[in-house]
Amino acid sequence: MKATGIVRRIDELGRVVIPMEIRRTMKIREGDPLEIFTDTDGELILRKYSPMESVEAYAVFLADSIEETIETGVIICDKDVIVAVSGLSKKEFLGQNITKEIERVIENRKTVLNVSQDKIISVTADDNVFRSQVISPILAAGDVYGAIILLSKDKVLTDIELKVAVSASNYLGKQLT
Repeated sequence: MKATGIVRRIDELGRVVIPMEIRRTMKIREGDPLEIFTDTDGELILRKYSPMESVEAYAVFLADSIEETIETGVIICDKDVIVAVSGLSKKEFLGQNITKEIERVIENRKTVLNVSQDKIISVTADDNVFRSQVISPILAAGDVYGAIILLSKDKVLTDIELKVAVSASNYLGKQLT
């Protein structure tokens, strides 16, 4: 475990403030759920909780199914990290942080179809150039949890791929409720 040199006291209600530097590094925002547990050494561990972890098996199966059906790259992410990849390099994408631009699209809660290369939003800091993309946020019970992202290097994605992405994000959203 990495030492930070920061010490905080617990207040009378049992609360402790997580320093801004750590929240920024860990991408912990106001309202984000944290998982609290102890390990065998008696250490208290706080971990950012992602509800997408509970549907990760569905996400992997869904990404593979979409890629087989419409033959385009598929990425499924939570609000921070890519959790499933199909039709693209898993080594390049899986487990990588998404960009701030993708985070903004997800928070906007609207499905986006980009067919012009100058409008393509990079998914990770060092991903390849794509010709077109669809980004469909995953919503459940009014909250946003991530997105289905379809990417193509050679063909222009259309309303058909957009509808597939929306259907897939609706399916994963239902799994989260």
